[in-house]
Amino acid sequence: MARHERSAGFLVYHILPDGSHEYLLLDYGRHWDFAKGHVEKGEDDLHAATRELREETGIADVQPMAGFKQEVRYFFRDRKKGLIQKTVTFFLGQTQAGAADVVISQEHEGFAFLPFDQAIKRITFPTARQVLRHAEELLSRKSAQTSADILPSTPAKS
Repeated sequence: MARHERSAGFLVYHILPDGSHEYLLLDYGRHWDFAKGHVEKGEDDLHAATRELREETGIADVQPMAGFKQEVRYFFRDRKKGLIQKTVTFFLGQTQAGAADVVISQEHEGFAFLPFDQAIKRITFPTARQVLRHAEELLSRKSAQTSADILPSTPAKS
């Protein structure tokens, strides 16, 4: 029987001056992924994701987007613990931080802020790519709505 582990993390993005957005990816050495980690006893998923983001990147100003909570499940084999079923809950959050503000932890080799088309190619795991696609769909809809809200109205003909 598989042992169960629970983690939580953030897909973090920032807005560029031209209005486009980029996602933060972390280089774990053998794979690229989002900031995430184990949910500690007494923590809820959002608190754990926020703590892990701060510990892994130094980012503390994340603003979670309402309505985005994606859960993925997968199995992996640990040499010491055996078969593990892992559940990871991801949140989407905006930050004002840029590359100069990111301070990665020792568990990472690097990081990159990338637009969707580059991020989807860089991310290693299919489940993470699926979560990234959901985030991009939501941000694209939000951007389209915002653009529609600020378009000048056509004057009524009299």
